[in-house]
Amino acid sequence: MRYRLVIFDWDGTLMDSAARIVSCMQAASLEAGWGELADDAIRDIIGLGLPEAIDKLCPGIDPGRSELLRSRYAFHFVEGDTTPMRFFPGVEAGVAGLRDISERRLAVATGKSRRGLDRIFRESGSAGWFHASRTADETRSKPHPQMLEELLVELDVDVGEAVMIGDTEYDLEMARALGMDRIAVTWGVHAPERLAASRPVFTAEAVPELFDWLNR
Repeated sequence: MRYRLVIFDWDGTLMDSAARIVSCMQAASLEAGWGELADDAIRDIIGLGLPEAIDKLCPGIDPGRSELLRSRYAFHFVEGDTTPMRFFPGVEAGVAGLRDISERRLAVATGKSRRGLDRIFRESGSAGWFHASRTADETRSKPHPQMLEELLVELDVDVGEAVMIGDTEYDLEMARALGMDRIAVTWGVHAPERLAASRPVFTAEAVPELFDWLNR
């Protein structure tokens, strides 16, 4: 067992949700009167907490318009947008395999809100996969390492026994700040060369590669 604790990012790492996020953010920005946002700019902020994402996407936005954009994004993501979201092929079987070792712990560290993560847990039937989770609205947003620190304490695992897996530099830099091992996955939103700057211990280019490496 390489690690006693395996921590996953959600969007772009386990679930193919980038298209939904982009579509909802574009609609929300137009409705809030901010104007059109570029696809690439939205993909770049996936993984951050929503307030931090809006601040980066819309520099100088006033608080009232920011709150309107946030609320319209939430509406579209939950009710107004039907862009499909699915686990990347192989994720469900891979996570199930990790759980076969009873001493291993699995967790999620995500830029989603608690309400949003719990909703997708219910809709996807995946809540029972994980022993713990942290969201951006109940601690500090990535790349600050607080959510990882809290998961280590909750699950009583030393930093040297844990690994963070993600598709963005925010995931990897969060782990790097603690001296935690980190794995980059290239099927998400940030380019491989950008991920490489965070010095991951392994870079997976396909889902089976990730789980094969973890189970060696």
